Amino acid sequence: MPASPSTARAINDRLALRLLQQEGPLTAGQLKQLTGLSRPTVADLVDRLTASGLITVVGESGAQRRGPNARLYGIVADRAHLAALDVRTEGVLVLVSDLLGRVLAEASVPIDGDTGTGPAVEQAVTAVENAVKEAAAMGAPPREGVRAGASPREGVGGWGRLHTVGIGAPGLIDPATGDLRDSAGLPAWHRSLAATLQERLPGARVTVENETNLAALAEQREGAARDRDTFVLLWLGHGVGAAVVLDGTLRRGASGGTGEIGFLPVPGTDTLPSAGDCAGGFHSLTGAAAVVSLAGEHGLPAPAAVDGPGAAEVVRGAVADVAAGGAVAVGAVATAAAGAAPARFLRALADRVAVGVASVVAVLDPGCVVLGGEVGQAGGAVLAGLVEERLRRMSPLVTEVRASTLGGTAVLRGALLTARDRAQDELFAPPERSGV
Repeated sequence: MPASPSTARAINDRLALRLLQQEGPLTAGQLKQLTGLSRPTVADLVDRLTASGLITVVGESGAQRRGPNARLYGIVADRAHLAALDVRTEGVLVLVSDLLGRVLAEASVPIDGDTGTGPAVEQAVTAVENAVKEAAAMGAPPREGVRAGASPREGVGGWGRLHTVGIGAPGLIDPATGDLRDSAGLPAWHRSLAATLQERLPGARVTVENETNLAALAEQREGAARDRDTFVLLWLGHGVGAAVVLDGTLRRGASGGTGEIGFLPVPGTDTLPSAGDCAGGFHSLTGAAAVVSLAGEHGLPAPAAVDGPGAAEVVRGAVADVAAGGAVAVGAVATAAAGAAPARFLRALADRVAVGVASVVAVLDPGCVVLGGEVGQAGGAVLAGLVEERLRRMSPLVTEVRASTLGGTAVLRGALLTARDRAQDELFAPPERSGV
């Protein structure tokens, strides 16, 4: 059955908005060419979207740069604001952007390990509220003739208000409820943060996703896996984790635990992991504490902090040392003299990482593994190449190993991209879906 006129208009509007988001500002003629719609249909949708405040004239194009045909239309980015949070054991990173991802405000809140749940949540929520206010002050006011009142299409309370909050956090996310589940070793305030944000920001949509999953989405959209529909992200930071993308879709598993690779039993540890503790698993070989300890065994200086950034500092220093010695190529690092401590450290670390990668490859055959997190980015092409070389000797399955291009920022970027997608899904939705 053919679509009704109202449904057809909504579908055309959504198509035009998606093109403007992907391509940037376009003329009506360019919209006609890209959509395949008739000139009168494009003229009507431009009028509708302009009247609703979703698009506006942002400039002119062409040699003469004048007249209706030269007008460039773009999405009104301040129609809604978005917030992204990277929740860590030691604090929270906050970012607020407009609808197109332009960063308007940022904040970083350290939270001590001995801080109680209530005070910790209050610190994090206050940081979000302050960033939202800062972003609102920077945003453009509503255009003349566009109503600034509340409506489902206009976010929380109207123009330029916070619409969606995306949170990236360690631990398991219940696939049925979307809530962060109890996880051993994680601060109790993590589980209270989303509910408190929803209470303090009642009109915003608050969603939580596993941090490694968000990092994988960011690498797929903006980073090292942009050309891959199937890959695995191995997160190497304070802890370790993995995210699986198969045929373009993120796979979470029956209980939301796909990629909990820190619990993978591996050789080289003193014990086996338990249901409540990943000690003895892959985490004990490649977590930040293990990396720093391995560096100490090879005579390398210890960082100031035994965490993701600290482990990354050690790895980055080792890579710089071998590069300064002329051993830039993977083969040169692999055959470096026994007395070259940085090269020996990198080889030993690559051997450890390859154990986990080989297990993933044997089960999934992803064809590509991205080494993410602070340590993965710090190791760069040198560490990725060493892991790939070691993997070739362990597995018959051809697998490319790449270094992350986003590193420790991937979780925040993934949270922002997820928030943007969900906000645009509603703001660009047909009227019957959005409630307008």
